[in-house]
Amino acid sequence: MKKGFTLIELLVVIAILAVLATAVVLVLNPAELIRQSRDATRISDLEAINTALGFYLADVDPSNISLAEASSDVCPATARCTFASSTSPLGGRTCVVPSAADLSTVGGAGWIDVNLGAITGGSPLSSLPIDPRNTAPHLFYSYACDSASTWYEINADMESIKYSSGSSNVEANDGGDNDNVYEVGNDPGLDL
Repeated sequence: MKKGFTLIELLVVIAILAVLATAVVLVLNPAELIRQSRDATRISDLEAINTALGFYLADVDPSNISLAEASSDVCPATARCTFASSTSPLGGRTCVVPSAADLSTVGGAGWIDVNLGAITGGSPLSSLPIDPRNTAPHLFYSYACDSASTWYEINADMESIKYSSGSSNVEANDGGDNDNVYEVGNDPGLDL
């Protein structure tokens, strides 16, 4: 007597596995999980930059503090960002894009104009983080400042439902003036 499975039994098992696999994909939504992962990276990156800028303001001699590149007075009107686009989450600001070689430098020529290397002991960041997607229309980091009052703001746009409108909505609950953008910094009201 031969032992084994009949064709009908195999087809029933395959059908059950297909239904279970479909249910798992629908429940877990891997694309949304990837978007959530990128958003978590964005939140972490902005907090690291915020901390580094806080160290800069606390450590550097007040007469030497500059939140904007020394060679240009771009702070009040221009956002430095990592994507070559005129569209910025910082309202009508224009994005000034540094060269690709300078994009992540912490010496003042990167997408943030601050020389973090001036901090005693050097910069707490080895390089400036760049948005995980860094694509149009809004998936890039933006920076704005008011050098006169040493206020600054860093922004990122969240792409997952969880962080943009769901249970962990950081965009609407960050204390900023734009409920569609995640904003951090030391500017009162985060309205630069």
